[in-house]
Amino acid sequence: MMEERRYSLAPEDTFYVPDTSAIINGGLKDLLETNKIEAESRITIHASLIAELEHQANSGRKSGIEGLNELTMIRQICGDLGILLEYGGRRPYLSEIKRARSGEIDAIIRDFAWKENGILITSDHIQHLVAKSVGIQVIYIPVKKSTPEKTLHLEDYFDEETMSIHLKQGVPIFGKRGTPGNVHFDQLSERICSKNFLKELSEEIIEKAQKFEDTFIEIDRIGSTIIQYGNIRIVICRPPFSDGWEITAARPLKKLTIEDYDLSPNLYTRLKDKAEGVLVAGSPGAGKTTFTRALALFFESKSKVVKTIESPRDLDLKAEITQYSKNFGTHSEIHDILLLSRPDYTIFDEIRDTDDFKLYSDLRLAGIGLVGVIHSSTAIDAIQRFIGRLELGMIPSVLDTIIYIEAGRINRVLDVKMTVKVPAGLVESDLARPVVEVRDFETREPVYEMYTFGEQTVVIPLENTEMNLVKVDARTIQDITEAIEEFSTQPVVLIPKDRFGRRFEIQCAQNDIPMILGRGGENIRMLERSFQVKLDVNRSEKDSIISEFNILNKKMLLHRKRTLIIGFPKQMKNVNIQFFIEDKKNGIKKPFFVGTSSRSGKIKVSSRSEAGRIFKEKLETNNLRIYWKQI
Repeated sequence: MMEERRYSLAPEDTFYVPDTSAIINGGLKDLLETNKIEAESRITIHASLIAELEHQANSGRKSGIEGLNELTMIRQICGDLGILLEYGGRRPYLSEIKRARSGEIDAIIRDFAWKENGILITSDHIQHLVAKSVGIQVIYIPVKKSTPEKTLHLEDYFDEETMSIHLKQGVPIFGKRGTPGNVHFDQLSERICSKNFLKELSEEIIEKAQKFEDTFIEIDRIGSTIIQYGNIRIVICRPPFSDGWEITAARPLKKLTIEDYDLSPNLYTRLKDKAEGVLVAGSPGAGKTTFTRALALFFESKSKVVKTIESPRDLDLKAEITQYSKNFGTHSEIHDILLLSRPDYTIFDEIRDTDDFKLYSDLRLAGIGLVGVIHSSTAIDAIQRFIGRLELGMIPSVLDTIIYIEAGRINRVLDVKMTVKVPAGLVESDLARPVVEVRDFETREPVYEMYTFGEQTVVIPLENTEMNLVKVDARTIQDITEAIEEFSTQPVVLIPKDRFGRRFEIQCAQNDIPMILGRGGENIRMLERSFQVKLDVNRSEKDSIISEFNILNKKMLLHRKRTLIIGFPKQMKNVNIQFFIEDKKNGIKKPFFVGTSSRSGKIKVSSRSEAGRIFKEKLETNNLRIYWKQI
């Protein structure tokens, strides 16, 4: 292996082959200017080097323009020193140019130097090591390290209230100032942004982004570049992608903690104990990222292992929280890393395309707690974006809490449950099916239903819509109620369940349910046929199952001349019933009468008897409460 030559050149070393790095970083020019390359030597610029610089320049990258300008100066210097500058080698194929970052162009130049017995000049440390390993003579010129001032000229336009600044070719500089929910778009400068001005700012940003630990180029495409510069996210757009040069820089205005959001006790407990499929939704600029940052720090403070998936990585977090980039790792790689590193919670900022939804779902089903950030105009839109990408029945297993952010505050919280029922708007009981219920987290009231109808997935709103505007005649409700109370001992409540008056819920006392249903359901079927409706029977929430006493319904009493008739449902024929009145002082129930019902369920009492007088008082006033129980 040949000994490396570095800045000390022997007279016979007269043929030099620089690579791209030696041109862009100024290494070859420094050798010429310091007379490290003797006169009458020969320097060959390989055609692949020209092709790579041309490709970079056409892509709008600063390195390509600088490299071509550097070659012009090198040609002039070589002419002054009497050094032959020539061009050689073949022009690379397009596929080789596209693989330049993986070392394809470097390999072509290196092979040329080896075959022609030339001396390779490079500022690329890897190229230097490879050349040494295969015995190629090489001159390594390290890149000059500089420590420029970290502050950008762009930051001069920020003040304490500025959220973002917007620079566009041909227009003045504008900025968004204020807080989420109270943002105004102001002109920050009278200066009209020229193309050269924006290009200079872009070059400064890109150059400095590669020289500090907390700055990096997240995405670099032909027409756009996304840079994370400290806590500032910078987006640079240029032709042909945009119609002119444009720079947008945004930064978080405030750093909030979870306590600043005044969470309800229920939501705080949910996030602390069992929220594992969380979606943070909202429109752009609503404050999603600020809340998500606060949530990540909240989880970390509870001794949880927290990691993030971002594109770009703009969450300003503690060093304990690892931030992964989707731009530098495949979904498969991120999936494997997270499963092996076993985080308690992963912040997914942001969920955009189908691959992101699939990754979120896979990680959630693997048991990893996830907080996903998603753009949506309403809370339900965030859930709907999973429809079609995930089977409907799997959504409650992936999502459990949806937090909608508006104007920097929590506007609404929803949770998702799976149940089997007849969906709202349908009547027939045989249409029951699995339904995903979306409920308001605080009130527990259903606000949406999601189910399949034929081949379509239907999302039905249940609040503030015509679905809940009941158009049922009051007389119809009264008639059905009176018919039902023929089979009950206590008053019932009839609640319409659709706006067409074809389905009702009967809320009644627990003890009355068997009598309303009848043997084998004969009573309820008879009522449904008579009124052509569907009836569901449920225990009233006001009814106490524990109580052994029933309250005598005033409607059960009938006064006929000298007789009072107490009517019970026919199912209560030939049974002994004891009646009680309550002592107003101590609340003790005292028995005053025992009767046996007839074959038609009736008990007759003389109105002149002591018991008859009490029943008559009940019939004539509302002050007396009579209890009864079967003995």
